[in-house]
Amino acid sequence: MHMQGPAGVATACAWRTGPELGSHFYFSLNISTSHRAKTRRPAFSASEHSKLILRGLNGEFRSGQLTAILGPSGAGKSTLLNLLAGYRVSGATGNIFVNGEPRNLRQFRKMSRYIMQEDLLQPLLTVREAMNIAADLKLGSDLPHDKKRVVVEEIIQLLRLSGARDTTSERLSGGERKRLSIALELLNNPPVIFLDEPTTGLDDVSSSTCVSLLKRVARGGRTVVCSVHTPSARLFTQFDHVYVVAAGGCAYQGSSAGLLPFLQELDLPCPRTYNPADFVIEVSSGEYGPHLDRMVAAIDNGRCQRWRDVPGVGTAAADLEIEQLNADETKTDDAPSKHTYKYRSSGVQQFCIILRRMMLQGARNKGYMWLRISMNLFLVGIISLLFWKMGNDASKTIFNLGYCYACIIAMLYVPMMPVLLAFPTEVQLLRREYFNRWYGLKPYYAALVVSRIPSTVIFSLVFLILTYIFTDQPLELHRMAMFCSASVLVAMISESLGTVISSMLNVVSEDILALLTVMDLLVYRQNSMFTGPALCVPLMLLAVYGVGSGDDPLPLVWRVARACTFTRYGIEGLVAAVYGPPRADLVCPDQYDFCVFFNSCPICSYFVKLIGISRDSYWLDVGALVLMLVATNLAGYYMLRQRLSPNYAFRAIRVIGRFVKARISVATH
Repeated sequence: MHMQGPAGVATACAWRTGPELGSHFYFSLNISTSHRAKTRRPAFSASEHSKLILRGLNGEFRSGQLTAILGPSGAGKSTLLNLLAGYRVSGATGNIFVNGEPRNLRQFRKMSRYIMQEDLLQPLLTVREAMNIAADLKLGSDLPHDKKRVVVEEIIQLLRLSGARDTTSERLSGGERKRLSIALELLNNPPVIFLDEPTTGLDDVSSSTCVSLLKRVARGGRTVVCSVHTPSARLFTQFDHVYVVAAGGCAYQGSSAGLLPFLQELDLPCPRTYNPADFVIEVSSGEYGPHLDRMVAAIDNGRCQRWRDVPGVGTAAADLEIEQLNADETKTDDAPSKHTYKYRSSGVQQFCIILRRMMLQGARNKGYMWLRISMNLFLVGIISLLFWKMGNDASKTIFNLGYCYACIIAMLYVPMMPVLLAFPTEVQLLRREYFNRWYGLKPYYAALVVSRIPSTVIFSLVFLILTYIFTDQPLELHRMAMFCSASVLVAMISESLGTVISSMLNVVSEDILALLTVMDLLVYRQNSMFTGPALCVPLMLLAVYGVGSGDDPLPLVWRVARACTFTRYGIEGLVAAVYGPPRADLVCPDQYDFCVFFNSCPICSYFVKLIGISRDSYWLDVGALVLMLVATNLAGYYMLRQRLSPNYAFRAIRVIGRFVKARISVATH
């Protein structure tokens, strides 16, 4: 296949179109009560009522054509697009056919791509780097490296991103970000592409450029469907097929050139100086009277194909171009006989590529790096001054226990807070890449865990070693190694616990994500930011619960709770590392006549027993911490998987939770 490059030069395109790219969609959809939009009644009534979003509409989308879904706000455009893309299918009834066969949703998700309205991109990667990484993930190792670079360069030129090759995503304009989002999904040549309002936030020139590029992509034999919000008259004429949704029904289906004759036949003439797209939306909204039912009946709720073949400007040439492209592809010897539904790269390759991407972005985030360095140095100064030279002072042994406790608190909070703040946003990007089958969840999560280890270990060791020296703890290598090992394990568990919390809590409902401002997102992000620190309070209390009671038995419930608390094992490990036998005698200051914990024997027996540790339990504590680290990582993976693709049990829990919440809401009224 040959495609005309942006500069007017025909370039051999390495990403080809197989016979399956010609995908035609026939659908008949209805939304049941589980997918209905709820509206609250007046305050004196505690009940709720629902309205249908989509009402048994029908339609057909063909390959080689650029389809626009139009409609007023709240008409069901995004819901229809989510159902067609397979992004959200629960509660929908009806049929969707692909090339005359019932749609296999699992297989269809592997061959289609969904470009969402939010341009979720890796902010610290350049356009070239983002494209190269996506090519490595999507094209795999079967295609040689030099050919993958050729594919990347061709798509960059096709979508007119040549001037922004070495610009990071966070510095791109709105139009460039939108084109990059499209370019990333074109790498493995998907047969079907869905886009949710690709022109939103762009000016008229950028919108026209974006739509013309999408039309060019569709001319390659792909099925391109996008929802558009009030396009301009010039933009409207570029669409091959228009599908108008209003009040959950189909008000029009056909070519853009056929819209005016359709309205004229219903005695709804569009003024000559009026934008046809604006006019049909206003008519379907009822601004010119109750004509919506007539429109739905005339088009038979999407079944009528009469207006589909009304010729427009350049239609004949476009049809000829499609026929030539498809004919060239069927004659191509190396065109694939069928679309590949499996990942092109193995799990190990995905892990290495994602890990490289994460490490690269982490190294470039200078602001976060310096902030973390400054915070650790600040904590080093505060804790060193509070516990200065207490480690070897026999008169301040109890105070030195406070140093161990302060280290546990620092290892609990400092690694967790950045995860609670940043990971909920990362989940939104993960959702897009995972749904579009860039990689599997297991390689991603493994890379996420491994990528965090260097920074967590390095910053923790800097904090621990400096405070260990400044507080005059025993300068014995094995004790220092034991102290740092237990503390680092606590830090890594805390970081994993932050992932569990961030994976479990929604940042914001996907249905209203597009309507929120930056301040709204910050408010919703506080779900995890509130839960994390609140959960740390009982962890801190249980870490020192029972200190001072010696071997006196504790209530069973608190013994069980303490046994499940990783901070308790952490502080036991630190005390065992500092005071475990054999230990040299401590120094009793001259101003004191007698120090209880002067000799090593009382230290090992009386003091350790006093704080509730009556055994040499360091390795038991370390073993418990390792098990808890594995458990929290597995819990984080499970919660993230349920966040992306919940199973029936998890859905049932959500339904029960919503039911309980509704009943509580009714009771409060």
